[in-house]
Amino acid sequence: MEDDSGLFPEDELSDNSPLLEDERHELEDPGFDIRSLLQEAEDDADPERSRSVKEQDTGADKMKRKTAEDRMQASHLRRNLSALDEMREQQALFIEKTRGELRACRQRQDLTRRQQEATAAEIAAEGQAGNTAAVGRLQAVSRRLFAELENESDLQLRTEAVLKESELDSARLRLTRSATRTSCCAREELEHAGRPVRFAHHACKTIALPEVTLDETRKSLHTQKEHGLRHQKLLEDARKNHRVAVRFLKASLGRIREQEKKEELECQEHLRRRMDAVVALKGSISASRDTLRKFHAWGRAKAELAEQRAQTEKKAILAQGGDAFRHLVHQRRRQELEAQKWAFEEEQNLRKQEIVSRILKEEAEEEKRKKQRPPTSATRQPTLRDKTWKYISDFCGKTTAPANTDTLDCEAAAGPGASRLLEIVSSEFMQADPAADAEEETLAEPEISGLWNEDHKPHQVPKEDMDRKPVGGTKMDKDILAHTVARLRSRMVQKQVVLGREFQGRPFNSKPELLHFKDFDVGKVYKRKITLVNSTYTINYCRLVGVEEHLQDFIHVDFDPPGPLSAGMSCEVLVTFKPMINKDLEGHVSFLAQTGEFSVPLKCSTKKCSLSLDKELIDFGSYVVGETTSRTITLTNVGGLGTSFKILPASEPCEMDDSQSILKLSSFLTYEDKSVYGKAATSISEQPLESNEFSRVSLQSRRAAETLEQLQEEAEPEEPETLTTTMPPSEEQTEITLGEITQGDIGPFSSVRVPIIFTPMVPGDIQARFKVTFKNHQCPTLHFRVMGMAIDVPVWVSRPSVDLKICMYDRLYQDSVLVHTRSKAALRLRFEVCKELRAHLELLPEMGYIQARSSYSVQLKFLPRHSLPEDAGKYFDKETQVLEAPMTIWVADQNKPVEFTVHAIVTTSDLELNPAEVDFGYCTIYEAIKTEIHLHNRSLLPQEFGFVRLPKFVDIQPNDGFGVILPLETLQFDVIFQPTKAKEYSFELICKSEINRCFKLPCRAVGVLPPLELSHYQIKFAATALYDASVAKLYVVNSRLSMSSLTHSKPRIGSEDASPVGPTSFEFLLPPDSPITISPSVGTVWPGKRCLVQVAFRPVLPNELIRQEALPLLNKEMEPRFFRKDLAAQRKGLQRRSLSLLRVQNRDKLFRVSVPHVLELQKRELKPSSDEYQAARATLARAFQAKLDTFVVPCVVASGDISVRKGSEPLSFSPHNTLYLELWCPSVAPSVVVTSHKGKTIFNFGDVAVGHRSVQKVSIQNVCPEDLALDFSLLNPNGPFVLLNPSSRLRAGETRVLVLSFSPHESILAQETLDIITERGTLTLTLLGTGVASTVTCSIEGDVLDMGYVIARESVSSSFKLQNSSVLPVAFSMHLDSLSRTRAEDQQQLPRFLSSSSQRTEVVGTQNLSGQSVFSVAPVKGVMGPGKTQDFTVTFSPDHESLYFSDRLLVVLFEKKISHQILLKGAAREHMMFVEGGDPLDVPVESLTAIPVFDPRHREEAEELRPILVTLDYMQFDTDTPAPPATRELRVGCIRTSQLSPKKPDHPLMVSALLQLRGDVKETYKVIFVAQVVT
Repeated sequence: MEDDSGLFPEDELSDNSPLLEDERHELEDPGFDIRSLLQEAEDDADPERSRSVKEQDTGADKMKRKTAEDRMQASHLRRNLSALDEMREQQALFIEKTRGELRACRQRQDLTRRQQEATAAEIAAEGQAGNTAAVGRLQAVSRRLFAELENESDLQLRTEAVLKESELDSARLRLTRSATRTSCCAREELEHAGRPVRFAHHACKTIALPEVTLDETRKSLHTQKEHGLRHQKLLEDARKNHRVAVRFLKASLGRIREQEKKEELECQEHLRRRMDAVVALKGSISASRDTLRKFHAWGRAKAELAEQRAQTEKKAILAQGGDAFRHLVHQRRRQELEAQKWAFEEEQNLRKQEIVSRILKEEAEEEKRKKQRPPTSATRQPTLRDKTWKYISDFCGKTTAPANTDTLDCEAAAGPGASRLLEIVSSEFMQADPAADAEEETLAEPEISGLWNEDHKPHQVPKEDMDRKPVGGTKMDKDILAHTVARLRSRMVQKQVVLGREFQGRPFNSKPELLHFKDFDVGKVYKRKITLVNSTYTINYCRLVGVEEHLQDFIHVDFDPPGPLSAGMSCEVLVTFKPMINKDLEGHVSFLAQTGEFSVPLKCSTKKCSLSLDKELIDFGSYVVGETTSRTITLTNVGGLGTSFKILPASEPCEMDDSQSILKLSSFLTYEDKSVYGKAATSISEQPLESNEFSRVSLQSRRAAETLEQLQEEAEPEEPETLTTTMPPSEEQTEITLGEITQGDIGPFSSVRVPIIFTPMVPGDIQARFKVTFKNHQCPTLHFRVMGMAIDVPVWVSRPSVDLKICMYDRLYQDSVLVHTRSKAALRLRFEVCKELRAHLELLPEMGYIQARSSYSVQLKFLPRHSLPEDAGKYFDKETQVLEAPMTIWVADQNKPVEFTVHAIVTTSDLELNPAEVDFGYCTIYEAIKTEIHLHNRSLLPQEFGFVRLPKFVDIQPNDGFGVILPLETLQFDVIFQPTKAKEYSFELICKSEINRCFKLPCRAVGVLPPLELSHYQIKFAATALYDASVAKLYVVNSRLSMSSLTHSKPRIGSEDASPVGPTSFEFLLPPDSPITISPSVGTVWPGKRCLVQVAFRPVLPNELIRQEALPLLNKEMEPRFFRKDLAAQRKGLQRRSLSLLRVQNRDKLFRVSVPHVLELQKRELKPSSDEYQAARATLARAFQAKLDTFVVPCVVASGDISVRKGSEPLSFSPHNTLYLELWCPSVAPSVVVTSHKGKTIFNFGDVAVGHRSVQKVSIQNVCPEDLALDFSLLNPNGPFVLLNPSSRLRAGETRVLVLSFSPHESILAQETLDIITERGTLTLTLLGTGVASTVTCSIEGDVLDMGYVIARESVSSSFKLQNSSVLPVAFSMHLDSLSRTRAEDQQQLPRFLSSSSQRTEVVGTQNLSGQSVFSVAPVKGVMGPGKTQDFTVTFSPDHESLYFSDRLLVVLFEKKISHQILLKGAAREHMMFVEGGDPLDVPVESLTAIPVFDPRHREEAEELRPILVTLDYMQFDTDTPAPPATRELRVGCIRTSQLSPKKPDHPLMVSALLQLRGDVKETYKVIFVAQVVT
């Protein structure tokens, strides 16, 4: 359905709706309200009335004021009136547009309803036709139409509501406009009226006017209210109808869905039946194949037996002195005769059916033509068909006049056979002649009666109609027509394009496609009609061009141009052919169309001979010697030219035409050649001889005859020893002869019957060949063959060997034996069975009479007993089980009986079950036991079988114990026993065959109810990659709480006593070297409790396999070592031995080297952590083939708690209470492998110093054919291992490099696993590393190095040692705090003496004034090897006197870790002798100002003035007891120096100190210290 929304689009309606709303709002505006306007009108009228009243009371002044107000109101009314006129026009335009849209909406609804009805009709028609696809498509169209109809209905309702509102608004506008116009007119009349009288009169008139206007307004409002109520009622009715329609539509859709479901179920049932049929067909095919194989084997065995029997008969005949060769030939002839007779009968039946079907078809067509043929007048002229029929009748009458009297008698006895044949030939001829068929016997009828009559004349256009318009009639149409005709005359081709498609091809189709004038006579006139059909897309024109030049003298075409022809219209062309010469003509009738030129092919053919035989082989079959029979062969001429013929034996020369090539076939045929010839002749004779193919068939027959001659010439030299029957010409003529008609004339469209007579004289096969030659040289020679068989016994059996196939004992088999006779008299027959088989075989009836030349059926019953092998004796072969029973038919008055043989293979129907008895043993109720049994078929026939009446606890698979067993086949079945309770079982399995024989198999078992049970008895792990793990969980349950048998069954073994209630222990016994881990494997479950058990499956490669793979790698590594040793030995030996001796030694050496090499490899143990082991494991894992392993883990159960048992006292586990857990473990190759590090998954970072990082790169590759999403397990966030570049996806075949780092924070042996998790498995990487702490020991105790006292401007050195106690080399560096970068910043702070002593944390003391460092150390940097010791030298070089020289030496390892902090101290004096002690008089930090330096000669004077404050605190607590004296110590020191003293050596060293005592009494003392230097 095309979209009609363009007529009334919803967008346009939606666009117009705001306009409507706006207009409505304008009307509802207070300034334009109807009531306000009416009120204004009343106000305009009321002032007139009030003014008229006040005029009487007031004066002329008020009149003037009122007049001005009236003018203003009048102007206001005029403006309102113009606005109302404009609004009315807009409202009228909108109402008209809405009405148009409403009409378009209704039209679309009508169109949609019609399309719905048409769609419903199509759905019903397609549903009846069963076209499900079309029904679905049409239902979708129906749903779309219903949705469109609903949309249109909603649109119509909305449009109608808008229209009603618009009409109401329009009515209000009209009322308002009328009231306003009335007021305006009244005011104008008042202004133009006279003063007193007219004013008063008009005032009264004006007073009555508002009352009338109010009445009209009320009426209009009442009418609008009624319209609104009616519209509301219509809306409610529409909604009710819509609901009813929706309800009916839902019901209809429900029925349609039910029908669809029903059809779907039927379709599924149909598919199921087809699938069952296919399965049954497959089974039948397999059974048929087996049967065919069996029959082929039996046929070969039968052929061998027949050959042996033939040899035996041959030897017997030769022993009796007879001709064995002749006997075998006659026997073979008899067999071939039977086969040929059967084939001949089948062929005759087929030919009879074909002839009858053709006769019935022609009669039906004739009746149909008679019904369709219009009644013709009695005075019409004879047609061409009548003339042809008369000619054929006359010719046939002349040719059949001198016929043989016997032939005439036969034809007369057969009825009007010749006339019927002529009628059939005439019918076939008229069907084959298109010209005559189109002229007389056409089945088509004209559209207008009388249009095709003979008196039809070409239509002549009258002159008055020449100027009529052909199509349209306008001047433009005439111009177009004239232009088109001009283009056609100029043969201009115009492309025809319709809807974007350009027409290409033949513009007009002709019927018939070929105009054929067949078998014409010179001088006669032939007419044919051609129908041209316009096959283009649109109107086209056609004009006759003409025929070729060589046909213009014979062909005349009558064609009236029909004008414009629409597509599919047709026009007629009359073609007249008047031959002047007897010659074949070919050409075309050309036409010109608007889209191009086209032509109709034309062919004129002269009369020709088309001769053929109805059969190539005449087989008389078997006849008794002395009888005479005849057959006829028909020579047919379907051409229009007659000729003379002659029938001769193939061996005689042709006298009619010496120039014609004669096909000569020898009359000496082997039996093999007869079969070849019979096949070729049958293939030729079975070809359908249609009326227009006789000439081609004749050509094929000639070619086939030549092919037969070649086959004969090729076959004869191959087997020259084959027996042939040579028949002289005289014997041929006496046994197979021709009738009276051997030569004559055959007319056009006629046939001649030639009789062939067969009179057998001698028993055997008789053959003869004949040829048919013609006087016309263009007619090829035709050949046919005649064969027959002469026998000397009138009674014979159609089946000399009755094969009953394979039979079973004690089964009845029946068959019928058909006996035939050639005798002309009735014969008595007696049927005899050999006495050995009379208890098993029977022929019914035993005696009967067979009528003359008929057949007699005898019933054969065969019921083999088991005593058949003993009773049959020599007729039964016990090894092959083949029975050959001779049967005899005695014919009255005939000494030689008719014998036939009954063949059968007798077999047993026994089925054998193995073993004879099945013992399942002990089985728990939670598991099933499977055992195998074998079913053997001892019969030679397939048998259907089935195990029936099985107990509920027994199952037999496959196919539930049903199926078909082939001959001598053994089938294996699984008997599954699953007990339901604890008891002893004893039952039988019954196997029943298709003949209702039962075979029993006794079975026994013991059911066990164990005290424990498992939550799952079978676990199927997911496909697990190598070295990955899958974990499953199960529970061991002890559900018993009491010994009561009412709550649950008691655990017991068969019929034994029940197990006690209490704790029960279990133990899983894992198979050795299995990849299964069960935890816990041993445990105890208390009553009513359960125990969780985890089963882990981790597939690994066997160690032996990995070692075998790693052995070549070790061999490659060790070979160079041994060969180097061998080469060194050779070099030493070269100096001592000769070259020949060296060669012998080399061979011995190679053997000697290989032997210890292999022995060393065998002695060497390959560790799993070695590189070779890891590389071999990676190689095997990559090439691993997926496999599925199944493990059955027994779980033994015992009563008691295993934890309270002593170690040496085991629990008593019962083997019958054992539970079994079945594990399905599929192993696959890993999807992600490591390609670096030789495939190793263990990565050892080695020893890494604490605080340092070691990085390793690992390459992984995706070896599976699909992309994988990667996920990594979480490493310890506080651990030393880190994955630096995790990836989220790995494409197929892609290699990705992972970067792993190891950063130990402490001295630890770290190990973690990193799992690379994918959908197809997990790759586990083991990360190892050792964090080694850098242990360095220092020789300084207390980490304080005191350099002592040094004379200023001298230096002293001290050394210490650092020892590396770790296994790693340690890089060290020495740093002084005084030389640090932060030293300058620290100096900007406050002086240390300004802060309290508790805040003085600085260790850097007094420094040299020269800026050089006071302390220095060497070496500054270096590396200490593992276990090595490094010596360091510290030099103290002060440049002035101070007691507070200090610094801190930092030992930094690896530029990061501070190993030791050594405090360096020292003091400097100006002299070798010094005194110190007392209370400090200075600060430990020197002043920022420079200390004045004295000359050496004034230095002593300055130093003597340096005081020493000694404070003595004396406290006495008890006056009775004398207090100890107060004491203080002063230290005097001497500094060793390398400088020479400026004084004399004998002069002692002296130092003085000023001692001041301050107390109540102040005293001052000068203390002098003298020292003697001793060297």
